[in-house]
Amino acid sequence: MKKVAPSASRKADHIRINLTKNVQSALSNGLEQFHFPHQALPEINLDEVDTKTELFGKRLAAPLLISSMTGGTKEAGSINRALAEAAQSAGIAMALGSMRPALESPALAATFRVRSLAPSILLLANLGAVQLNYGYTVDHCRRAVELAEADALILHLNPLQEALQPEGNTRFAGLLKKIETVCRALSVPVVVKEVGWGIGAETARQLAAAGVAAIDVAGAGGTSWSQVEKFRARNRDGVKLAALFKDWGLSTADALAECHRVLPNLPIIASGGIRNGLEIAKCIALGARLAGVAGPLLRSAVRSPKAVEADIQRFLTELRVTMFAAGARDLAALQRVPLQRP
Repeated sequence: MKKVAPSASRKADHIRINLTKNVQSALSNGLEQFHFPHQALPEINLDEVDTKTELFGKRLAAPLLISSMTGGTKEAGSINRALAEAAQSAGIAMALGSMRPALESPALAATFRVRSLAPSILLLANLGAVQLNYGYTVDHCRRAVELAEADALILHLNPLQEALQPEGNTRFAGLLKKIETVCRALSVPVVVKEVGWGIGAETARQLAAAGVAAIDVAGAGGTSWSQVEKFRARNRDGVKLAALFKDWGLSTADALAECHRVLPNLPIIASGGIRNGLEIAKCIALGARLAGVAGPLLRSAVRSPKAVEADIQRFLTELRVTMFAAGARDLAALQRVPLQRP
């Protein structure tokens, strides 16, 4: 019988729970408090609106990232292939889920190998930062990047999720210095992200000083991983503990505003509950380089690549119409639009 990596079994649970249970955060992403001023005379044509951008030397057709989701199981491999095909078709970026299962069990590596399906996209590998306190080294990070043929590496931070998992890794002390070591040694850019509770100003400053090339704030407002872990809990106490944190975290809008305020020149990715192109536009106007979407695309990826492509095209149409109605010909102009608050 084939040995299943523990993290792979956990990933299978995560897919199932995300697709069948209500794991939405009790908090909003905070973007509803911002509004674009309407331009009745935009002085541009809709077909002139330009959504192109660039990150890490890669040209993107739009400021959209398919956020990290999964990998390490047969179903996850199918999901990643659908996402990669759609990303290539749309000319947008994609981040893989945590690649720990592939490093634990080489047989699972194929579930992360999507470069052949998406030869020109910005592709990001991904590992849990805390694994650097459990024996992972720069070499593990390098192996993940090479396995995925990735352009950059994400190190994700998830202390609350780890604390709620029966098998969680909770030794986060001294982690910043190890992140710095990876940033200095790796030949590709390193991005640090949360998984849905946000990154605030002080943490952002520390990460920038450590040498990260970008920060994904991954704020509250979308999938709540405490609620996911509630459905994985082994007993009533575990369920009650996880349920307690249903409204924990810094909203996506607040995290983005804080990080951009203290690090105006560092690329910021805004993810966490982004559901449409209007919200993508708000993130860009608030200072993000890209906006990341996960949950909605997971649900379409289990259907087909075409379903993912349809959702992405809807997001991009909504983004272009927002820019047109706000009088912004390109993303630089969109970032100059002063958002209004009621």
